[in-house]
Amino acid sequence: MPPVPPHTPPHTRTPATTAPTPETTPARPAFPPGFAWGAATAAYQVEGAVTEGGRGPSIWDTFSHTPGRVAGGDTGDTAVDHYHRFREDVRLMADLGLTSYRFSISWPRIQPTGRGPATERGLDFYRALTDELLSHGITPLATLYHWDLPQELEDRGGWPARDTAGRFADYAALTAEALGDRVTSWTTLNEPWCSAFLGYGSGVHAPGRTDPGEALSAAHHLNLAHGLATGALRAVLPPAARVLISLNLHQIRPFSADPADLAAARRIDAVGNRIFTGPILGGEYPESLLADTAHLVDWDTLLHPGDLAQISRPIDLLGVNYYTPTVVSTPGNADGVARHDGHGAGAHSPWPGAEDVVFLPAPGERTAMDWPIDPGGLTDLLLRLHRAHPGLPLLVTENGAAFDDVVGPDGFVDDPARIAYLHGHLEAVADAIAAGADVRGYYLWSLLDNFEWAYGYGKRFGAVHVDYATLARTPKASARWYAEVIRRGGPVRQAPDPDRDDCP
Repeated sequence: MPPVPPHTPPHTRTPATTAPTPETTPARPAFPPGFAWGAATAAYQVEGAVTEGGRGPSIWDTFSHTPGRVAGGDTGDTAVDHYHRFREDVRLMADLGLTSYRFSISWPRIQPTGRGPATERGLDFYRALTDELLSHGITPLATLYHWDLPQELEDRGGWPARDTAGRFADYAALTAEALGDRVTSWTTLNEPWCSAFLGYGSGVHAPGRTDPGEALSAAHHLNLAHGLATGALRAVLPPAARVLISLNLHQIRPFSADPADLAAARRIDAVGNRIFTGPILGGEYPESLLADTAHLVDWDTLLHPGDLAQISRPIDLLGVNYYTPTVVSTPGNADGVARHDGHGAGAHSPWPGAEDVVFLPAPGERTAMDWPIDPGGLTDLLLRLHRAHPGLPLLVTENGAAFDDVVGPDGFVDDPARIAYLHGHLEAVADAIAAGADVRGYYLWSLLDNFEWAYGYGKRFGAVHVDYATLARTPKASARWYAEVIRRGGPVRQAPDPDRDDCP
């Protein structure tokens, strides 16, 4: 991605929390034929069965069982028991009309220690899951890594250790050899920014380490793991198989046009975005990033000859995860303005080399995560990627919102705020497509209420409500709404509000 432009004025289009009524309005003709309508989950968040089938412990097992790390002392031991209930969950997907399901594969379920031969019982679970999906006409999109590093590899150094990248490539090859006859689309990593900077920088995610130099080393080795795994996948998969990576790219906005705020935005863009897009898509790290972080890590020692060539192996698509924009400033310009950091960084910064940058709340309504709702940020991000990398197709691999859902007397969850959020962001995708972006699909986060990492079970992102006491699944109003969107081939047009001049 290029540097942040001189000043990006905030979008003013923010959806109301009243759900649209689609019955009389035609679908917006913006989504191309074959567009993937999906939903997503992650293994540790939904599977449970953490000691079954030969699965070994992951860093999230250790982290969640450490007192004080996760809200309410919650763990993913049971999660929502997708391991035993996947057939029921696939039927739910089919009822909603999903054309694709993005799930992650648990590395310690395949290799309990992160090395050695694959565990057949672990592979059998994913064989059964993908067979069930295919039998319902749902295309599987497999993510190899959604944060559940085998604990033994962490004990040997984790992602700051170079060897972990090689171990990941071995795991990718084993998994693709077993599932490549069923799965044709593969994501190497999900949100390596979170793995590196929340896991090893701020410590609010597993493994909970707080060393900025190790966080930067982890970021490089995650990039290397992606490149090595891409090569390993290409070596064993059919030529038509697709390889991608999903990045939670930050749509960064300077608080003002002041040069200091513009410089703050460029620094956060470097360590938040270009630390991944630079080497993966351009074959180099930004010089500004190397200079800003030279006091934290010896890049000359960290980068080995040939690393950047490995990292920049061509990919078929880029996955984009988006929830909310990021507004940044400097201490002097932000005096008297409330601070806000949607990553829950706590005492340690997840932004090595930019620790003095101030994060501010964006205007507008908020989700239960206290994240501002701004669909325009997704349009901006998709178009920025399209302009920087015009030949690279894009997938929105995560987008969604947590709200404080209320179960009615009849057991049903009416969630108009989530519907409004999804509607606004699907229109944002349509706007990007209309402006020329090659967007091939949209994956709602998440299919099910689940274990929300350090928030435990207190935040619900699901389109399907899960009663955590009984594990009963009940589609919310948003699930029914999304099913209608899929049936129509896109969201309905939002009727203009005569009292506003900023509606599309």
